[in-house]
Amino acid sequence: MQIADFSDFLGAARGQPEPQRLLFVFAVAELPQQHTPGQARRFEQRRGGALAPVMCVDKGAAELEGFAALAEESRHTGQPWDMVFVAALAGENAQAPQASHVDRGLKMMVDAVHRGAVERFLAFDPQGQVVRFA
Repeated sequence: MQIADFSDFLGAARGQPEPQRLLFVFAVAELPQQHTPGQARRFEQRRGGALAPVMCVDKGAAELEGFAALAEESRHTGQPWDMVFVAALAGENAQAPQASHVDRGLKMMVDAVHRGAVERFLAFDPQGQVVRFA
């Protein structure tokens, strides 16, 4: 399935046979402390930088109306963000994933974003469009 935007992701999660818990890690783009002039130039053009996680949350697939609702809820925290990484965690036997599995999943995602190992997550910009990394 080709996922072009957040609604595609949400629809895919809702269509799974087991209940899904959606994991979100919000991140900001930062200029690394020890950067080159080229890195600084690309960062100023919004084409580079390092991603730093700033908050995370989990939601049931059924409790989320769409990307606009997620973005609005995030604005209430007062924490700006440039990108959100998402993953889905499946439950078993018609039960949602256990809280300990959700916590472990979120921690793994935060650690992966810190390391720049984000290739296995979907990423969306603040408008809900898929971000592709080159």
